[in-house]
Amino acid sequence: MAQAKRKQKFFDVEMPILNKETQLYAYDIDELNGRTIKYDLTRLLRGKSVLLGMDVKVENGKALAYPKEFMLLSYFLRRMIRKGTDWVEDSFSANTKDSKVRIKLFLITRKKVSRAVRKALREKAREETMNYVKDKTTSQLFEELLQNKMQKPLSLKLKKIYPLSLCEVRFFGIEKQNK
Repeated sequence: MAQAKRKQKFFDVEMPILNKETQLYAYDIDELNGRTIKYDLTRLLRGKSVLLGMDVKVENGKALAYPKEFMLLSYFLRRMIRKGTDWVEDSFSANTKDSKVRIKLFLITRKKVSRAVRKALREKAREETMNYVKDKTTSQLFEELLQNKMQKPLSLKLKKIYPLSLCEVRFFGIEKQNK
């Protein structure tokens, strides 16, 4: 006797952080649990090329996508770097209220600067960022990254060392979720 074929269909997935919905293709809604979505936010953020990685969780027959990582695309950064400028990168882990996160910062100076100035910028940026994230939850931090509320104050504090043409969080991802 022949087996009945199962048919895939589209299921709505809510993304509360963006107040949007998307659709995923699966046999049933429980199959979506644990799936990841890469959502391009370039148009939403007016040309800032960002990918938002999200994990899908099914709760009460409803699929919800929660942010897992925020990634600035490399071609955007290459476009921002001009001749006669220097750039500073840093990568570190920090503890938030509810998890441990990996943060990668990317700074571009207006002119060429000495190694001492780049080191001072890197250390100050790390210190300020760690102090900023320690009393916030990851969901708050993802929202602030999307609204540029984390990058702007950091740029203003680093301006006292040397003026920057760009101060961005290149990567922000959850390493370990605390229970």
